Amino acid sequence: MTEREKMLLGLLYDAADEELCILRTSARRLCQEYNRTDIADREERERIIKELFGSTGKRVIVMPNFRCDYGKNIHVGENFFMNYDCVILDVCEVRIGDNCLIAPQVGIYTACHPMDAAERLSGKEYGAPVTIGNNCWIGGRAVINPGVTLGDNVVVASGAVVTKSFPSNVLIGGVPAKIIKALKPKEEQTR
Repeated sequence: MTEREKMLLGLLYDAADEELCILRTSARRLCQEYNRTDIADREERERIIKELFGSTGKRVIVMPNFRCDYGKNIHVGENFFMNYDCVILDVCEVRIGDNCLIAPQVGIYTACHPMDAAERLSGKEYGAPVTIGNNCWIGGRAVINPGVTLGDNVVVASGAVVTKSFPSNVLIGGVPAKIIKALKPKEEQTR
């Protein structure tokens, strides 16, 4: 099994592996190219994001500066908007649904390091995927940690640190994040 295959499966892997180094360098170059584009050059920006990400919907807006580890492990749906200065560490897949809004300085992390110091010093790493449902809004400076799944229509308050998964239709916030209140979809409110 290659180090890349181990990485994507969430197993311990060697981040110094040659193939992974090449892939990270390629992603960093694309991020650098993207972050230097003219704000009015929508076609070039779209081309780069579609080359960088694993898959996207038709309408995708990512404001610079944006950074990621690999890019190809990021999959976003239709009508996606990510504001300034966001980071996605995508050693495992990050899947984000349709109609999602990501505020400035949000971090979405799939990368992990072993808790045992000796194992951590060996240079081995691992990851856990992140899944964000449809119609979600992630507030500014929120952090989504490895292994988290958020259901549809979730709102994450600014500054929240999300360390566990949450169901659909909730507002979450705090450190660590917890449910603040249930949200009723508009169609349920009018019945």
